[in-house]
Amino acid sequence: MDPKIAEFIDSLARYARTCPEHRSLADDYAGFAALAPDVFTRAHLAGHFTGSAFVVSADGERALLLHHAKLDRWLQPGGHADGEIDLAVVALREAEEETGLSGLVVEPAIFDLDRHGIPARGAEPEHWHWDVRFVVRCTSGETPRINSESRAFAWRAIRDFAGDGSLDPSIRRMAARWLAR
Repeated sequence: MDPKIAEFIDSLARYARTCPEHRSLADDYAGFAALAPDVFTRAHLAGHFTGSAFVVSADGERALLLHHAKLDRWLQPGGHADGEIDLAVVALREAEEETGLSGLVVEPAIFDLDRHGIPARGAEPEHWHWDVRFVVRCTSGETPRINSESRAFAWRAIRDFAGDGSLDPSIRRMAARWLAR
């Protein structure tokens, strides 16, 4: 087994110890990672790994959401691994690309796991995203720039996420996890 994949599987075990409610999910992720290296690429059509960022303000009080252009929903930044096994690197890259923010710093420990279905689109069949999420902190400017992947941005108080039924349940879960730290 590729040493980077073994290291990733170890990080999933550490995550499972800190989030016992996700132990079974983390085990599923570890099994999926062990299948073949192409699970870190879009070439694995049934599903593949993605990395996402829970972007937190420098003071830790707010998180940044983007209104995703394709999905027409408020989400965290994230995207395909495209062969990169270190999904913290993917989360940081996607946060920088999708928000235009600089001076971001990723916390290396897995923050959340979320496996979700993606509907068929064009030639791309329906498939699963095995999303691994990391906290990414702002250390300087907090003014994002609109790009082709987003229609709008919103910095919101994390404490307000829990009661907002319009947000994806996984975002509310990440907010609750952040507030419990």
